[in-house]
Amino acid sequence: MKTLYFDCFAGASGDMILGAMVAAGVDQETFKQQLSLLHVSGYTVDFEIVDRSGISATYAKVQTKHEHAHRHLRDILKLINDSRLSDSVKDRAASIFSRLGEAEARVHNIPIEKVHFHEVGALDAIIDVVGAAICFEFLGIERFVSSPLHVGSGTVDMEHGRFPVPPPAVAELLKGVPFYSTDIAGELLTPTGAAIITTVASEFGPVPQLKLEQTGYGAGTRTYEKFPNVLRVLIGNESDERERALDEKLLVLETNVDDMSPKVFGYVMERAFGLGALDCYFTPVQMKKNRPGILLTVLCRRGDREKFMQMLFEETTTLGIRSYEVDRRALARQTVRVETQYGPIDVKVARLGDKVVNAMPEYEQCRLAAAAASVPLRVVEEAARAAFAKSDDL
Repeated sequence: MKTLYFDCFAGASGDMILGAMVAAGVDQETFKQQLSLLHVSGYTVDFEIVDRSGISATYAKVQTKHEHAHRHLRDILKLINDSRLSDSVKDRAASIFSRLGEAEARVHNIPIEKVHFHEVGALDAIIDVVGAAICFEFLGIERFVSSPLHVGSGTVDMEHGRFPVPPPAVAELLKGVPFYSTDIAGELLTPTGAAIITTVASEFGPVPQLKLEQTGYGAGTRTYEKFPNVLRVLIGNESDERERALDEKLLVLETNVDDMSPKVFGYVMERAFGLGALDCYFTPVQMKKNRPGILLTVLCRRGDREKFMQMLFEETTTLGIRSYEVDRRALARQTVRVETQYGPIDVKVARLGDKVVNAMPEYEQCRLAAAAASVPLRVVEEAARAAFAKSDDL
């Protein structure tokens, strides 16, 4: 399983993540071409090699024109969803921005739809978040792990005044996540950097057992004496022992609803997956007074409990939500691209030990290929399975 480890000994920011990913092998021109699919203007992104306390690092210089209008979360999500980026990039970027929006909403005690992104620089943040999602897909990252997050120390000046490090939005994003402070002065962990890492990382701790393939150093803006202000990423395949299966503790949130319009349930499911739910589903139930109702269930990571609780209370008519821990064992998964007569198709492969127990071609790619070739969907799916059966990845 291809794993990326964020080594945040000097914190992290959006531009540090972009720089580290380019240093780790993301092609700059491909990155810029993919970013252009977002259909926004008024920005430039350049990469340069700089020195940070003796370490050669890549600095991502993102420059944007001043914008008078502030974007709300719904504007940013629409911009992402209307782009020509891949679905996986859209989903990951939307999840990161939704998490950032939830944090800002809690800090200011306002509904999430009223949050605007002046504090994180709307266009800057869009480039950083979408750019990071593009880089993760380019390198085929399947799992993310992070070190505890170094936040720095002192205070930071913001629109509403001077606040201690970590500032309020970052503190919200760090709920359930290990972090620490030292005597290094300044805000080392920015809201955008915190949002990206806390959204994608499934674990926080030491470096897992990796067969290391790539490293990259992304430079921060500030320089310190004898302290390298860089983010290091380590990328490689985890050991065979880790790939056999993953046992993890997750959280189930559920509530019974019998007084809500059916059309709202679809929107709630979209919100749940946009916030990073691992699963969301509805079960018909018979409730008190013999009313037909729906059992709404969300499966999420334990650290995400509060944001899903808030979303369900805001978006549904429920007056109470149950939550409990569950154990899950997940098979090791990887995505293999195969060539067929209908074009390249990604196949999601699940393994139990060394044995392939499931190989499922990506539906959306097969659907588009079938439509383009005017053949039945099953023909494309069978061609993808046959190509995988002949590949070296079986």
